[in-house]
Amino acid sequence: MRIFKILNNNAAVVKDDTGQEQIVMGRGICFKKRPGEEIGRDMVDKIFCLSTADASSKFQVLVQDVPMEHITLGEEIIAKAKEQLGSGLNDMIYISLIDHVHTSIMRFLDGVTVKNVLLWDIRRFYKEEFRIGLWALERIWQECHVRLPEDEAGFIALHLANARMDKGIMHNMYEITRIIQEVSNIVRYYFRVDFNEEDVYYYRFITHLKFFAKRLVEHNAHSDEEGDDLWVVIRKKYPEAFQCTERIGAFVARKYGYLISKEEQLYLAIHIERVVNKTR
Repeated sequence: MRIFKILNNNAAVVKDDTGQEQIVMGRGICFKKRPGEEIGRDMVDKIFCLSTADASSKFQVLVQDVPMEHITLGEEIIAKAKEQLGSGLNDMIYISLIDHVHTSIMRFLDGVTVKNVLLWDIRRFYKEEFRIGLWALERIWQECHVRLPEDEAGFIALHLANARMDKGIMHNMYEITRIIQEVSNIVRYYFRVDFNEEDVYYYRFITHLKFFAKRLVEHNAHSDEEGDDLWVVIRKKYPEAFQCTERIGAFVARKYGYLISKEEQLYLAIHIERVVNKTR
């Protein structure tokens, strides 16, 4: 493979047979080399081929500033996440997660730790991602001998959750998580119930709230309205759940300036009815 651009001694940009850029890494692969020269495939440890020019460009900048060991660790965590969660992670995870792993390690070595105020909610709402976050902390300890606090497992979980929800912006995940907490608390207090967090209906309820909260944060209301007939039927069939939905609607309108559509009311009421009935 021929060097197109040298990033540092351990990384370069090459192009495949179709002209697609790839970032290749290996110990000393660019030492005393220039663009246009060949790199032996036996010297390459990692190959990154990101799907968009924006992701590739940002990753090239990141590679120049982050030690190879931290990049390898981040890539291993992402590979574990794809294995456990499925491959549907946005390519920007290679930038956001690797940068976070590097930053958290360096911050910890400088004696600085950051409290994750949403840790308890992250553990509840993003269970699969949080388990991977805990696994990541063990790998960081094994490879770097740095024992990061559990708060960092929560931050890693949010990066993974963000990468599963289309493109998004990472800071939105904090607000999304807070909205999930607020709405689920409204339901809990309205019906005076404690949810069984292992129940499949609770999982479906929280999954629905994630996408509801994402639409709210992005002010992207549902536009595919269901017919009024179905809305009337559900309102009559589940009156308590609908009243709870109206309370949620009043709350998000007051705090976030977001108006819940009839379709959103409809599906919220259905999920609330199911999760509450399973709890009672």
